[in-house]
Amino acid sequence: MHTFQKEIQLRARRRGFHLITDEILNAVSQDLSKIDVGVCHIFIKHTSASLTLNENADPDVRADFESHFNQSVPERAPYYTHTMEGPDDMPAHLKAATLGFSVSIPISNGRLNLGTWQGIYLCEHRNHGGSRRVVVTAMGT
Repeated sequence: MHTFQKEIQLRARRRGFHLITDEILNAVSQDLSKIDVGVCHIFIKHTSASLTLNENADPDVRADFESHFNQSVPERAPYYTHTMEGPDDMPAHLKAATLGFSVSIPISNGRLNLGTWQGIYLCEHRNHGGSRRVVVTAMGT
């Protein structure tokens, strides 16, 4: 059994949905190469950003995600009481809770076994969220 855990600081990004697959792989591919069959769990350590898997080819998909979530979870809703951190904060918490804080991906032959058109998204829900930290934990044989 081979296991590893690594915390990665992602570079700051603007609000939106961003592919981070390469950034994750650059940090852990050497460790992943030691696992023939296993699972990789990626967890974001923030409450106003999230992770998901989706389309990695057409950037319009990421723009449509942002448009959809901005319409579904608007800023300045009159029923929000958590407003001290700015108009984008409470919606960011709701969006992050909806999408989730982690993804799990199979490892096969030392690589993430993603589908042809799948990529790992950092979903940045704040206007100025800053750099984000993720914990990558993998285990397998």
